[in-house]
Amino acid sequence: MAAAASKGGWKRLLVPLLLALLVYAFWSTIFVWPLRIFVVLLHEVSHGLAAVLTGGRIVSIELSPREGGFCTTAGGWRFVISSAGYLGSALFGALFLVLGVSGKPRTHRAVTGLLGGALVLLSLVYVRSAFGFAYGLIAGALLLAVARWLPEGASSFVLRLLGVTSLLYAPWDIVSDLILRSVPASDASTLARMTGIPAIAWGVLWLAASVLVAITSLRQIGVRRIGVRS
Repeated sequence: MAAAASKGGWKRLLVPLLLALLVYAFWSTIFVWPLRIFVVLLHEVSHGLAAVLTGGRIVSIELSPREGGFCTTAGGWRFVISSAGYLGSALFGALFLVLGVSGKPRTHRAVTGLLGGALVLLSLVYVRSAFGFAYGLIAGALLLAVARWLPEGASSFVLRLLGVTSLLYAPWDIVSDLILRSVPASDASTLARMTGIPAIAWGVLWLAASVLVAITSLRQIGVRRIGVRS
């Protein structure tokens, strides 16, 4: 039973791993660009959610086609808000991936539709840049269309794809912006000014956390289920 369960666990991991290889192979192409923009939006939304959860509010969200983003907030705990971007996008990725692999296809359809509706609402209420507004409405409408008209398997695939891309983008962005080079306006630089701890230290910490989130999500997909069935 343990051997059979182990084999089943690896089968569940196969599709996410293949998707990760495919996304990585086309990372710098126009095909993955919309997905990278989506992760940037998740990054900014994570800042906004951190503000709301610590007593503040979201003022506006901006996106640029060059994968830039900015979330303006008011109130809240600035330390938590600044820390939430990279960690939040990684956690969103883990959530989408685990939901896309586990659960029932009907649930995948519901989650995809909910995500699409939330994206449209977010764009209407908070997104202020022209590009970000158009992107949010189009991406949200596409997700709603997938949930409404395509087979349930399409929703499962979309959730896995978004999850894998988010889990890949978070560490790549951290290494690019915080470790290999120093971006004065980065979240780590903000925390460095607040705490006196160098920005690169925050980058290394967030990198370790994002990798841990990715590993944990993979274990959730495969190993945990193996243990239940063995």
